[in-house]
Amino acid sequence: QVLVYDLLFGKGLKCGGRWKALLRRHRARLEAELARLKVRRGVSRNEDLLAPVPGGGPGAPQVPRYVRVNTLKTCVDNVVDFFKRQGYSFLGKAGSVEELRTLSGKKFLLDLHLPELLVFPPQTDFHDNWLYTSGHIILQDKASCLPAFLLSPAVGSHVIDACAAPGNKTSHLAAMLRNKGQIFAFDLDTKRLATMNTMLMRAGVTNFKLAQQDFLTVDPHDPKYSKVTYILLDPSCSGSGMVNRLPVEEAAPSVERLQALAAFQRKVLSHALSFPAVQRLAYSTCSVHQEENEDVVHAVLQEWGSVFRLVNVFPSWPCRGLATFPGAECCLRASPTDTLTHGFFVAVLERCGEQAAVPSSLPAAAEGSLQQGEGAEPGAAPPKKRKKKQRVK
Repeated sequence: QVLVYDLLFGKGLKCGGRWKALLRRHRARLEAELARLKVRRGVSRNEDLLAPVPGGGPGAPQVPRYVRVNTLKTCVDNVVDFFKRQGYSFLGKAGSVEELRTLSGKKFLLDLHLPELLVFPPQTDFHDNWLYTSGHIILQDKASCLPAFLLSPAVGSHVIDACAAPGNKTSHLAAMLRNKGQIFAFDLDTKRLATMNTMLMRAGVTNFKLAQQDFLTVDPHDPKYSKVTYILLDPSCSGSGMVNRLPVEEAAPSVERLQALAAFQRKVLSHALSFPAVQRLAYSTCSVHQEENEDVVHAVLQEWGSVFRLVNVFPSWPCRGLATFPGAECCLRASPTDTLTHGFFVAVLERCGEQAAVPSSLPAAAEGSLQQGEGAEPGAAPPKKRKKKQRVK
């Protein structure tokens, strides 16, 4: 069942042995059955098959609808004005997570942590909204915004997005880079890459190169990657943190499944750190399991600890890594209960020594943005003159 989910809804099959080959032989039939199911239910999106979750209960945590403003096309103020003209009531910047819990009706807030994230009541649907179809906003969970935000690449940098599809994090990186520099994005699945290319073009991203390639086969010493100083790594995982993806009765991944995923994650993280110019790396999963999170980071640090170190990112973030090894509290966790997001894990590693790209007290960009206000952009000092964004009419 987990492999079927990975094939139809996840990031593709990265492991599975003989089951992987069997599922690939029957892929067309599985996709056809999924299409028939959506027709019978009268829905067009996969998400509509899964919400609301049966048995979620009135006490189950409700994750708000998060909307990331795409600063390649517009700005927060213009998007806020647009929603106001559509009858929404803007309540200003949230002061606490509790304020997000009480959102209802057509009210929305500016997120208390991320300066370009708007927060609406749960299940607010913007898929037919012009702002979404034109690429002015990206529908992206708050926890999914953390990896690029905490990686905090400098404008004009060369960045690798190692496991890129479906591309929300890639477009976030491009916005932080202001479409300057270069993003190398990798994924194995042809259809997912085609969808990702369409999404990036709609978002106005121009500084990217897509490659249908397993990141593990990429040569770190290839001259084209000699300037890559930042890597975002969000590898295949169990997906156990994704709210409303599976019924609550769904069994947890088997020990064998977690071991296989963790082995892959350790291998790909170690490979990413072998790029000679890389200065900073963000490792993330949408998993709640220690095996895929703290254990992977700890194992790789035992190999690379003399070269890379954990960054104590976002000290104001309330949920930290499990105390399974010294320094694990530097990592971040997210959950529906504590942060009103999907379950997530993020660790940021930087190269030790004088050549580190950014201070280890980071994210200075993140902490600074909270003080500068909603117009601040992570990873860059405010310019004296800013190019006027396209106004949303």
